[in-house]
Amino acid sequence: MVICMNPPSRIVFLDRGTLPVAMRAPALPLQWHEYESTLPEQVVERLTHAEVAISNKVPLMAASLAQLPKLKLIAVAATGTNNVDLDYCRAHGIAVCNVSGYSTDSVAEHTFALLLALRRQVHSYHADVVAGAWQRSAHFALLSHPLNDLHGSTLGIFGYGHIGQAVARIAAAFGMQVLVAERKDAPSIRADRVAFEQMLEQADAVTLHCPLTPQTRNLIGAPELRRMKPGAILLNVARGGVVEEAALAQALREKRIAGAGVDVLTTEPPRAGNPLLEMAGPNCIITPHVAWASQQSLVRLAEEIARNIEAFYKGESRNRIV
Repeated sequence: MVICMNPPSRIVFLDRGTLPVAMRAPALPLQWHEYESTLPEQVVERLTHAEVAISNKVPLMAASLAQLPKLKLIAVAATGTNNVDLDYCRAHGIAVCNVSGYSTDSVAEHTFALLLALRRQVHSYHADVVAGAWQRSAHFALLSHPLNDLHGSTLGIFGYGHIGQAVARIAAAFGMQVLVAERKDAPSIRADRVAFEQMLEQADAVTLHCPLTPQTRNLIGAPELRRMKPGAILLNVARGGVVEEAALAQALREKRIAGAGVDVLTTEPPRAGNPLLEMAGPNCIITPHVAWASQQSLVRLAEEIARNIEAFYKGESRNRIV
């Protein structure tokens, strides 16, 4: 007699390669399986026996979820949940949790890494030294590029959640004036905010810290860039779609603004190219979506994922979105 036994239930991490630190398996009687990365067409096969799916960027949409009757929990290994069909999960009893706040310090510090590199011409001066220009200089200091202080300048912030507030605190420590922008086209201005257009016109640097929504998509385009000072800098460590990248590339090309620091692009990785990649250089610094990824942030994220899963099986509503 042959006894057929179903495979044990699993926790499956679909894109483990997005979290390059040690991670403990939750203390549960479930098998742990992980994959470096997962294509959309592999989702159903890999989650067939899963009660818990962990995903950072792998899409989990209705067409796939409908074929996964054992699935009880989706643990998002990030803050954003735009890769999960929340409406389907809500209608079919699949819980969803995320991790928020783990990278606040990392993103805020990266914002200033970009800003300081641009204001202090770090890229250009390093290139000069490598090329031997300092070694050939007639003077002790090579002053081939203008430097600008943060102290006394104005920082405009759009998006005033945990990260935006952390950026404001650092700006204050540098002696900067901070302008927090109201929502674009808002009918009224809150007491602690300024109009979006006023922020663009007065800021020496504009930094974006908002989620990508229908309201913020293409928030910064050619009209907004024309409002900015010629010496201003634009920083985007939010989401690529918040900025019209072709318009920003054109503004940099025509020197309508002084520079840009970008950590995110509309399509990542940009395998088919991107207008901003052509502008990368001293006045356009691009980093590959790493603002969130300090070692300290990665460790916090890994532990929070495990705790979220353990809490779910204890009947606790920890970081639940659905």
